[in-house]
Amino acid sequence: MPAAAEINEPLIREYITRAVSDVFKTMLGRVPAFVGSTPQPTGVDAPATPNSSRRLYVVGTVGFIGEVNGLIYLYLEEPFARLCTRQLLGMSDAELEASGDEVINDAIGELTNMTVGGFKNGLCDAGYPCKLTIPSILRGSNFSIEPISSASRYTYTFDSGGHKVVADILLKAGD
Repeated sequence: MPAAAEINEPLIREYITRAVSDVFKTMLGRVPAFVGSTPQPTGVDAPATPNSSRRLYVVGTVGFIGEVNGLIYLYLEEPFARLCTRQLLGMSDAELEASGDEVINDAIGELTNMTVGGFKNGLCDAGYPCKLTIPSILRGSNFSIEPISSASRYTYTFDSGGHKVVADILLKAGD
């Protein structure tokens, strides 16, 4: 196994940018643009996450465990989550409406799973083998994610045709 590369902010940004771009381009025909990042010192909340807005969000999360442990949350405003679901599944508005929120949850969970899988592959290639956890979904308009004090937090924002995608990454070295 090659020597592990140091996990630093430029490496994290490279892996998440590649993962978001690859998944959105392949699965949705969209090329999201990197807008900016908010690296956070250990144990500090990321103010860039959309946690105090009254807008409704669908947030996919997938974790990874191994040499590095962490979670990635993908925040999409609910109308954009609906649009992504329609594009991913080739559904009309009426078909999506008849199917309900569970289809949106499944679609965003799968997009998050593929994105975090791409990020995880970068970690593995850098010498940090890890495995994914199952996806889960959060829905709401006024919540915040607070990491434990030993975790490092990085927040990256992307624009996809005028829609914002926020990747909130929590990392901790494996025990």
